[in-house]
Parts: sequence; structure tokens; C-alpha cells
Amino acid sequence: MQNPSRRQLLQAGVTAMFGLVASPVLARSSDTALPKGPINLVVPFAAGGATDVVSRLVTQRLGDRIQRTVVVENLSGGGGAIGAAKVARATPDGHTLLMGTIATHVINPLSMGQQLPYRAQTDFTPVSLVVTVPNVLLVNKSVKANNVRELIALIKAHPNQFSYGSSGVGTPPHLSGELFKSMMGLQMAHVPYKGGGPAMTDLIAGHIPILFDVLSGAASHIRAGSVRALAVTTSERVASFPDLPTMAESGVPGYETWTWNAVFGPAGMPRPMVDALSGALHEVVAQPDVQAQLKDLSATPVGSTPDALTQLVDSETQKWRTVIQSIGGLNKS
Repeated sequence: MQNPSRRQLLQAGVTAMFGLVASPVLARSSDTALPKGPINLVVPFAAGGATDVVSRLVTQRLGDRIQRTVVVENLSGGGGAIGAAKVARATPDGHTLLMGTIATHVINPLSMGQQLPYRAQTDFTPVSLVVTVPNVLLVNKSVKANNVRELIALIKAHPNQFSYGSSGVGTPPHLSGELFKSMMGLQMAHVPYKGGGPAMTDLIAGHIPILFDVLSGAASHIRAGSVRALAVTTSERVASFPDLPTMAESGVPGYETWTWNAVFGPAGMPRPMVDALSGALHEVVAQPDVQAQLKDLSATPVGSTPDALTQLVDSETQKWRTVIQSIGGLNKS
């Protein structure tokens, strides 16, 4: 019997800690606790990227569920830091929320330190974990590599002639790329973008040869055949792309990264309001058609309590601190 992987252990912990969508729905708080008017959900990355795709699906259903207008605002830049900082400074009345990620709440604090314009641990109110998502390694169709081993050989044969893109400095795709470079001893430059959407556009156009992206944002392009997917970054294959191998089984043993999306508000939100929003989000991702659409995007729907989201951020911070230290920090260029 194989030992469980780190992702299996963490996912099991998430399941037990959060009560995934198969568990009984959280008790519904009174609608009087909800914000009285429209809600602005800040997505700290460009339109068309993975976080944006998930956010638009969830916000549409959330608006229907709570009978409020919920609008997505894309505010990209700084690896998610610009959008996150706006929410951190907002009035804690529930009208401004953030679709946070592992970048905004874990990787940016670890890599940017005091330069970050907010404090992830104290400037936000956790509301609910929404989904967990794998990352994926992609290449332009002109790249003469049909698998990860061939790509490694190609890059090693032409050092410093290849570059890879990501959704921004310090984002999970960037960290996935740096870990790949470190483990395989590769020489290639990082090209950061203001979100996965612009990065994907340049990959398809051939302006960059390689891209690490979040699988939920890349899924439609993979199916359309506009890019070539080589491997997912999790330790197991994903159900939506069962023929796509993992990095570990493709010649990079021990390699594993993944990401998540979660809703946060500014610090100081009233607990009844937080519980009401958390319960509503839990009910949204529990809807069978929403689950089906999220899984089609290769995202695993969760839905959690605010306290459980706090625990996840803490555990992820410990995990990624170790990974960042193991590769000697992040290249900010």
C-alpha cells in the first residue's frame, strides 16, 4: 500500500476541517445580517484568468442566493497585491470582498515581507474557502516537446534561450516554474504578466514558449487545442484530464504544487455578517450544477467556515515557507 502524498493528506485535512460540499449545509443565518446593498468582489488578477473564471461563476449564484447584486471588479498587478490592498483598506461593512488566493495570503507575505501593502494575518476577515485547483505546465504548439522530459532536454540544450510566463511575480504558477527550474537545473527567464488571461494570450500567439497556469483558467484552451498541456503539478492526475500526466511521473520526482481561491473581507467585519456570507457561499458551491461546472474547470468545490479558512492559511504558510526556502527564495525580476 502506497503512503499518502502531501496533497492527499492536506486534502483529507481540508475535507475534515471544512466539511466539503457533501456534508450537511451550514445553518442559514438571517438575511438581516447581510450587507444592505450591492457587493463588490475584487478579483486581484486580470479578466479571463483562473481566479476570474471561478469568481464569475460563484458570484452569479451568490447574488441569486442572497438577493443582492454581486459585481466582479478585476484589479490586477503586484501578483494580486494591488487588489488585496484595496480590500484591506475598505470599510468592513460587507460591500467590498476579495477573492483571495494562495498568492495574496501566503506567497506574497512570504516573498515580499514589509514591502507588501497589507498584512495578510491581520488586515482581513476570512469568510470561506471556495475551491482548490491544480496548476499545469503548457507550451506553445510550435515548441518541439510533446512531454516534460523532452522539454527538459530542449531547455538544457539551449540554455537561456527559453522563457516561461506566469500570472505574476510571487503567484503559484510563478512558484511552480521556479521549483521546476531549481529541481531540474534549468536556465530560463521568468516573464510575469498581470494575470493568467494576458499570459495565455501571449502563449497562444507564440510570444512566450512556456506557461505555468492554474488549470481552471487553462482548461478551455487545452480542450480547444490552442495550447499543448504537458503535465499537472499535483501529485495525482485530475479527473477532468485523466490522460494528462503529473510532473512527478513525467521525470520530476517529488514535484508538487497547487492553489486555491477563498473569499475574504476587510478586518473587523461583524461575525453575524461573516457567518451569513460563509453559509451562503457553502450553499452555492453545494449546488449540483455549480459543482459540475467547477469540476469541469478542474476545480474542487469546497465551501468552509471562516475559522477553518484561517487554519488553512496558517498551514499553507508553513508549507510554502519551506518550499520557498528550499529554492533559495523568489526571483523578483
